[in-house]
Amino acid sequence: MSMEFIEALSEIERDKGISKDVLIEAIEAALISSYKRNFNTAQNVRVDINRTTGQIKVYARKTVVEEVLDPRLEISLEASRSINPHYQLDDIAEIEVTPRDFGRIAAQTAKQVVTQRIREAERGLIYHAYVDKEQDIVTGIIQRMDLRNLYVDLGKVEAALPLTELMPTDKFKQLDRVKAFITKVENTSKGPQIILSRTHPGLLKRLFELEVPEIFDGTVEIRSVAREAGFRSKIAVYSRNEEVDPVGSCVGQRGARVQSIVTELKGEKIDIVRWSEAVDEYVANALSPSKVLEVIVFEAEKMARVIVPDYQLSLAIGIKGQNARLAAKLTGWKIDIKSETQAEQEYGRPKTSGATMHQDSVSID
Repeated sequence: MSMEFIEALSEIERDKGISKDVLIEAIEAALISSYKRNFNTAQNVRVDINRTTGQIKVYARKTVVEEVLDPRLEISLEASRSINPHYQLDDIAEIEVTPRDFGRIAAQTAKQVVTQRIREAERGLIYHAYVDKEQDIVTGIIQRMDLRNLYVDLGKVEAALPLTELMPTDKFKQLDRVKAFITKVENTSKGPQIILSRTHPGLLKRLFELEVPEIFDGTVEIRSVAREAGFRSKIAVYSRNEEVDPVGSCVGQRGARVQSIVTELKGEKIDIVRWSEAVDEYVANALSPSKVLEVIVFEAEKMARVIVPDYQLSLAIGIKGQNARLAAKLTGWKIDIKSETQAEQEYGRPKTSGATMHQDSVSID
C-alpha cells in the first residue's frame, strides 16, 4: 500500500460517492480474514491502515494475565510491560505481527473489496434511481429474449418485460425501441430487478400525461382508466377549469394527441369520456360510443340499469360484452343494459320518441 492507493480511494470517493473511510474500514475487516486464512492463525488481530501514507500494520491483540494458559490469546504482565510500561492486568496488549510479504496479500484483498463496494454502490444508485420511477414510463432497446421475457436495455440497467405483459398486437425484435410501464423495482442480491409491462392501465395514463399538457400541469385530471390491452380502453377525464374541455384537450387538434397514443399502442381503440359526479351521467358517458336513453341508479346495489335504443343494444354491449365490461370497470358500478323493447316488456317502460340522454365522450379507433 502507498500514498497512491490513498489518493485512488479519494478519487473513488469523488467519482462514485463512496466514503474513503468506509472503504478503508471494509479493507481492514477483509484483511483480518486474509491474515488468519493465509497465516493459519486463530489469534485475535487488528489491521490498521494509515489514512495518510497507506502503510498497513497488523497487531495481535492479547489479554494481559498473571499466568499465560494460551499464548495465542494471552500475554504475561511482565512481557506486556516490555512493550508498554503502562499495561495492567486485563488490559488488551497489541503486538505488531505484520508479515514481511503481507503487502501483496493486502493489495489483492483491497482490490477485491473496492471492486465489490463500487459494484454495490452502483447497484444502490441504480436501484434508488429506478425505485423513484416505479409506476412511470421508460423507453429502452430490446437486447435479447427468451421463452419468458424480453430484456430491455434502459441505459444503466437491464429490465425484464415478461411475454405475458405484452399486448396481443405487440411484435418486437432485437434492437427495437419500446415504451413500457415500470410495475416493480426490487433490490436483489444480483442487483436491481426491474419489471416492465405493456398491458398495465398505468401505461395508458402516463402516455396521456406525456401527450396532453393540460393533464401534465394538473388542469385536466384522469379520474379512471379501464383497459383491455391491445383491443380497447376507456379513460374518464375531468377539468378543474370550466373553460377547458377535458375531452377536447385529450383528443387534440384533428385528433393529433390521442392518435399518437393509439399508434404507440398498435391501434388500440380509446374512448375518452367526461367524468361526472352524477352517476347516471357518468355511466351514460362510459358506454360511449353507444347512445343512452335513460339510466336508473340503484344506490344500495351500486348498480345502474341503462336503457338504449333497440338498434344500439349490440353497440352498447360490445363484442363479447367488451364495451359494457369496460364501462363497469371505469365507473365501478354494475351495469345492466336493456333495449327499449326489453324495458317495455320487463318493466312496462313506454318507448321514447327518440330523444337521447346527453353524453360527452369521444371514441377513437
